[in-house]
Amino acid sequence: MSDEVLSIEDLHKIYPGGVHAVKGISFNINEGESVAIIGSSGSGKSTVLRCINRLIEPTEGIIKLKGDRINTPVVDINEIRSRIGMVFQSFELFAHLKVLQNITLGLIHVRGMSKEDAESLALKVLERVDMLDRKDAYPGNLSGGQKQRVAIARALAMKPEILLFDEPTSALDPELIGSVLENIRSLADEGMTMIIVTHEIGFARDVADRIIYMDQGIIEEVGGPEIIENPTSERMKKFLSTWD
Repeated sequence: MSDEVLSIEDLHKIYPGGVHAVKGISFNINEGESVAIIGSSGSGKSTVLRCINRLIEPTEGIIKLKGDRINTPVVDINEIRSRIGMVFQSFELFAHLKVLQNITLGLIHVRGMSKEDAESLALKVLERVDMLDRKDAYPGNLSGGQKQRVAIARALAMKPEILLFDEPTSALDPELIGSVLENIRSLADEGMTMIIVTHEIGFARDVADRIIYMDQGIIEEVGGPEIIENPTSERMKKFLSTWD
């Protein structure tokens, strides 16, 4: 894991009204590394992901993807998003398109693939997340867990250089969480480069190579999975005391 995929340097985000959501954080992600970002609601976790994917513009700081600075006015945002996969907590599937079409849309219109090649690749990624049998279903006929697995398949189909997960299980019923987490765990085992913002602390401990704990817009503590059991900062100790 020596090749750097993502570099964040002195990232700030101040929202209109003066809310300073992210306060000068810096970190790197290496090839094949799985990094979990944990912290209380409002700590800035999701804001960081949205800055990386250019869904929102950072106020200050430098974001580099494999050495290329991606937060400049001249960067092609669509090209950047084709290199950075993102799985949202709210799925973001097109309700009027079948599962297969949800996946082929980006392959055809962004990657420029033929319909036949796009469908062939889409079927492979659907099989990977155990959703091949629902390829002709509409999202409205799927459970929350199934929708999230389709969203993961859609991101994987684009063959991203890094995959971002923004609270991927927060909108799911408890009985549906396991299958989605298992899919993410498999990706980590296969060496996918990932950042996972999650409130599933046990999952973060089990799947991440490194854990970043954010509090009030800063990185309060960072380390291997063992920091879940042995945090050093008082803020992280207090945060974890609420987790059973």
